[in-house]
This record gives sequence, C-alpha cells and structure tokens, in this order.
Amino acid sequence: MTIAFTLLLTSTLVGLATSLYFRVWTLMLVSPLIAVLAVIVLQSDGYAFATGAPIVVACLAFNQIAYLAGALLSPENDGSMAEEIDGIPGRHRKHKVHGQDE
Repeated sequence: MTIAFTLLLTSTLVGLATSLYFRVWTLMLVSPLIAVLAVIVLQSDGYAFATGAPIVVACLAFNQIAYLAGALLSPENDGSMAEEIDGIPGRHRKHKVHGQDE
C-alpha cells in the first residue's frame, strides 16, 4: 500500500511542477510517462491488473488535478484565456515583432 501512496504523491507533485513551468500541452507527454512508470512499479511489486489499474487511473487524475490547481494558483495567471484567444499580449508581455513596440 505504501507503493500506491508513493505513486499518488509523486504524480501529484509532477503535475504541480509541470503547471508551474510548462503549458497544458505538456500533459500529453507527462501523462503517458506517469502511466507507464506506474504500471512498471506496480507490476514489479506484484500487483494484479484488477488492483493496479485503479491506482494508475488515480495517479493520472491526481496529476491533472494538481496541474489545474497549480495553473489556477500561479502568480502569472491573470484568470482568463484572453491572450490565447485573441493574440493580444497580457500586461507582462509584448508582441514578438522585432523593431515594433506598442
């Protein structure tokens, strides 16, 4: 049971760290890695499929919930997706056009 709690804690911390440094698209790379590593650890410890599969699903869920919490609580988050939608930079960013400042 200690292995399961360790996997859950590790996947939660990875999700939180990912939210602080990377965008949401990084979860497409991190989630399969977490699933594969969790399966390898659980199989090496002797867990059967029926007991290991819910733990892997919980690891992925904890990872994504931690990413969401970290992204919402990040000091760089202005609370909206306006920059992503209309391309207008936020209050801390500029357009990436050389020789042009607005």
